[in-house]
Amino acid sequence: MTDLDQVSINTLRFLAVDSVEKANSGHPGAPLGDSPMMYLLFHKYMRHNPANSKWSDRDHFLLSNGHASAMLYAALYLSGYKLTLEDLRQFRQFDSKTPGHPERSATDGVEVTTGPLGQGLAMSVGMAGAERHLAARYNRPGFEIVNHYTYVMCGDGDLMEGVSHEACSFAGTLGLGKLILFYDDNLVSLDGPTDLSFTENVEKRFEAYHWHVQRVADGNDLEALQKAIDAAKAVTDKPSLIAVRTVIGYGSPKAGTSKVHGEPLGPEDTKKTKEKLGWPADKTFYVPEDAAKNWAQVKESGAKLEADWNAMFAKYKQQYPELAAEYERVFAGELPAGWEAGVPKFPAGSKPMATRTAGNVVLNGIAAKVPELIGGAADLSTSTKTTIKDSPSFHVDPNGRNIFFGVREFGMCAFVNGMAAHGGLIPYGSTFFCFSDYARPALRLAALMQTPSLFVFTHDSIGLGQDGPTHQPVEHLASLRAIPEFTDFRPADANETAAAWQVALERRKPAFFALSRQDLPVLDGDKVDILNGVRRGAYVLQDGGATPDVVLIATGSEVSLIVEAAGKLQAEGVHARVVSMPSWHLFHEQPEEYRRQILLTNVPRLVVEAGSTICWWQIAGESGDVLGLDRFGASAPGGVAMAKLGFSVENVIHRATRIMERGKKTSAMAGR
Repeated sequence: MTDLDQVSINTLRFLAVDSVEKANSGHPGAPLGDSPMMYLLFHKYMRHNPANSKWSDRDHFLLSNGHASAMLYAALYLSGYKLTLEDLRQFRQFDSKTPGHPERSATDGVEVTTGPLGQGLAMSVGMAGAERHLAARYNRPGFEIVNHYTYVMCGDGDLMEGVSHEACSFAGTLGLGKLILFYDDNLVSLDGPTDLSFTENVEKRFEAYHWHVQRVADGNDLEALQKAIDAAKAVTDKPSLIAVRTVIGYGSPKAGTSKVHGEPLGPEDTKKTKEKLGWPADKTFYVPEDAAKNWAQVKESGAKLEADWNAMFAKYKQQYPELAAEYERVFAGELPAGWEAGVPKFPAGSKPMATRTAGNVVLNGIAAKVPELIGGAADLSTSTKTTIKDSPSFHVDPNGRNIFFGVREFGMCAFVNGMAAHGGLIPYGSTFFCFSDYARPALRLAALMQTPSLFVFTHDSIGLGQDGPTHQPVEHLASLRAIPEFTDFRPADANETAAAWQVALERRKPAFFALSRQDLPVLDGDKVDILNGVRRGAYVLQDGGATPDVVLIATGSEVSLIVEAAGKLQAEGVHARVVSMPSWHLFHEQPEEYRRQILLTNVPRLVVEAGSTICWWQIAGESGDVLGLDRFGASAPGGVAMAKLGFSVENVIHRATRIMERGKKTSAMAGR
């Protein structure tokens, strides 16, 4: 290691330490131990251009142990990304570009949001998968326009989390040779030595996953680190693990202990650490001139790398104009012209169809027009019906658009997020709705990052039948609707399913579909504008005349139930407005005027959904009612389970009649 290397590494270390000290909050231990690795990656190995953090063929770096964010921000600043010293001084402050854990939307150069341990590592597998698929689709002899690595750093905590097992097992199965993982093996976790809770042989574990495995004995040994990275890059058929023995809090009085993990060093220990490592103790946020010039080379070399790539792409564009145009389009996040023609329409009178079955028809219609659509299921593709026809398995052929994730719901959804964050693709994952519980942290991160991640959940209610309450979702709609900025779609029929897919692709935001196992009647798309209705979250199927007596509101399979109930009420002289609400979130995004127009005022409302009632009372209002399910389901044929648990035409009529009578009594009392 040269003196210039050492001063450049210490600059990185102490910018991070000073950020934590100023905030009086954060994690100084990992930056002190891991900065040599970070320096090597950003300064020597990564192909990236700080002037353009969105260059499509850049190498990607993910900090899975996101609590070391102060180190990442310092590296981005020194490399020339859109960060300033003042941004570092604002570490962990409100609305700053340097939040406590890396956020994709907050900081230039941050690829994904990390901090919930294990998820950055899992998303890196998705990123490496995206690189492989895009390379297979777009590269041509002499034109490797997609040729980059995914680097990820993790700690002991990441490897303890279950999602790391799912993701790393899958990465080994896929043989993702351009994925390189640095494991910060410092023998310490927050509660104390890892001997308390984590004694497995990590290297043997990763060998069993079919990874290429190396160990570096000293995290400060740049030569050994470089040899390990070079060796990892030489292995093309396996992902690589580089286990690096580091010292948490290196150089500080608390080095090697858990006390340096998650709290500032304090003024005295900061001074002692700087003195021990030969740093001016009286200076904060100090960047020596020689270190600044050394780090500045990253921006110069990055500009050249992208310029060379641009020159190659210009020639590629001349030789393969259609592929080049498609490449530019997918990375711009634009859908192909006329893609809507692939969205099927289902004529009224069609045979009843489960929305999961309709979903397959819609998926394949869109996939024929939108080549960037790619995904699969957690070992349930025949049940969720999410296979793209006439496309091979991604595992067999990287051109393939069908990914067989195995029984790895959390790993699958994190993989989808990584693919979506990479860019150039619209990925989806699918499983039974009940098993979304296994993946909820990844669904939450999708919403937080606002990646175009799509999740197809089938068997969406007690209507799935005899598999029973272990497989019957009850609280899941309410639970996922509680996630901010996560769009829900529970379509009532095949046409709403088609519209939901179209709206989801138009919005390019994270969304989930809750689809039925049981067959449902097909709505008449000639009588109502279903597509626009889905875009707005809710719409009127039957207006109930000029002065409806009651408003019936439902989602999914229960829409056909209220339609039938409204018909019987009509025969009894009761006028019911029928409202389908395929997206609770989209409806709440609408102006108040539209919401009142749909739901009316001073008319009692009955909401019907075969799930938890908790999110519906604000729609029903004080004078209304909710027919839902606040208990677990039951093992029985689907129709029997629905009827026994209250989802029958007779019970809808009974509940509607009750709120109408209650409303009449209230009006009579008010008139006295």
